[in-house]
Amino acid sequence: MAWTHVTLIEDNTEIREFLSASLRRLKYDVTAVGSGAQGLSVAASRPDGVVVLDLGLPDIDGLDVLKMLRAAVQTPVLVATARDDESHIVRALNLGADDYVVKPFSAEQLDARIRAVLRRSGELREETVHSVGGLVIDPRAHTVTHDGVLLEMRPKEFQLLSYLAKHAGRVVSKDELLTKLWPNAYGISEKTIDVHLSWLRRRLGETAAAPYYLHSVRGVGVKLIDPDR
Repeated sequence: MAWTHVTLIEDNTEIREFLSASLRRLKYDVTAVGSGAQGLSVAASRPDGVVVLDLGLPDIDGLDVLKMLRAAVQTPVLVATARDDESHIVRALNLGADDYVVKPFSAEQLDARIRAVLRRSGELREETVHSVGGLVIDPRAHTVTHDGVLLEMRPKEFQLLSYLAKHAGRVVSKDELLTKLWPNAYGISEKTIDVHLSWLRRRLGETAAAPYYLHSVRGVGVKLIDPDR
């Protein structure tokens, strides 16, 4: 079986070499680079596996690299940062990071986080296509169409819609969404869910005041319904 590929974007030479060697001992195929531009090039050529992204890069701000990664590939991104303030971590997660780890960390901790994000992304790829009204959500192709028209989706919007579609007709609590879509994420609150639901409603051409597919149940959660039923 082929080893999982890791694109490691880390500007500190000592850390980069240590993590590369450690991950290879843990049976990963590693491409390690020291700049955001190099990392974007490698990630685009190797959309499989996972990206480990340091935010303190010399050429491009790490959050900008994250935005560009999310525009180009669907590869899971694990942010490695020395910035442990809540607002910065929340921003990274809201921009599409799948998880984060705060420096200093061990290779074993990084291994566990990589395995976790790969499990979650694998679960999405293994799901079947879901149809709810005019919506068709295909986790394997990572596409959403509405009445045959392809909709653009940010990664977290897609994950949120996919999870709700899997449980269509059932009220899903915000706690459940936080647990399933942002596991181990420090500083994430229900407001994060509200923001992503607002973005998702915009994609679907509806609002909280005039719901069509997404219906909130005050104090309970949200459910995705077939409006024609």
